[in-house]
Amino acid sequence: MASDGVAAPSPAADNETSSQGAAVPSLRIVTGADSFGCNLKDALVSHLRSLPGVEVVDLGIDKYYSIAERIGRHVSADASSASTETRGLVACGTGVGVSIFANKFPRVYASTCTSVADAVNTRSINNCNVLAVSGMSTSPEDGIKILEAWLQTPFKFPCPASGDKPWPEDIQSFLDNSVGEMAQIANPEVPSSNCAICCLRKGLEFVPVDIMPGGEMKILRETPTSALVKFKAGSLEPAHHHTFGHDVFVVKGRKKVWNLDKNESYELNEGDYLYTPAGDKHRVKYFVDTEFFIRWDGNWDVFLDEDLAAAAAAVNGASGE
Repeated sequence: MASDGVAAPSPAADNETSSQGAAVPSLRIVTGADSFGCNLKDALVSHLRSLPGVEVVDLGIDKYYSIAERIGRHVSADASSASTETRGLVACGTGVGVSIFANKFPRVYASTCTSVADAVNTRSINNCNVLAVSGMSTSPEDGIKILEAWLQTPFKFPCPASGDKPWPEDIQSFLDNSVGEMAQIANPEVPSSNCAICCLRKGLEFVPVDIMPGGEMKILRETPTSALVKFKAGSLEPAHHHTFGHDVFVVKGRKKVWNLDKNESYELNEGDYLYTPAGDKHRVKYFVDTEFFIRWDGNWDVFLDEDLAAAAAAVNGASGE
């Protein structure tokens, strides 16, 4: 409920099927907590998993600043994607520490909420996309009420701060412009860059990688060979292998690599590095538009070990995806 018994539309209301049967959920929520907030977080995760159209990615328990950083990074990376909306839910003793560290990422608006009114106000006014809650002062029952208010209140909806009445025209106009202006605060325009890789990519013409839909490549050097590669958000590389081992450094974006021979997976964000040995079969999913630098010895080759449909089925069946 929003406030005073006024029900706002749920983000999952337009979803045609339940979360068990939906191919694409309408809302993804990344969750986590420290040891003081874990019991409340677990109760809220259980409630979320009972809701249709909601996918939960639970990152578990860590130090409050570490778990908040991971959740903030996830929400920030997905904020520019046009696919499923991603929000965050994070808990610590007070709910304050986690909000501080989640808020260090662009396009993340985390708020500590200890009441339903807090949740309704921050969704209506701030377009809050990360809910921070207090494990020491909020019971699971009250936490669920706060969570429901946060889920069901749309941006600019009447709230306690507006007297539960529609916002006046001047405030509505301010709110219409605020989100775009807020997004620019953490993204100042940089006139130039001294980064060698960033300078190298300027003006390059990329060539589509026909065997991998959504991918483009520009060879930079031969023997040893290096290239810049970019993939569009949502792209998927079916399981494949090469006759060479290769080093990958992520310039921007986020991707996940499954090494099927080692039965291991790695989530790579900006600045991360991964080496894949020659012959190892690996599958890759791109969560957002991603660019990476790749280096290998020998001639370029790629051998598919599955088709795109089989890869999609395997990824959709994997936990946490």
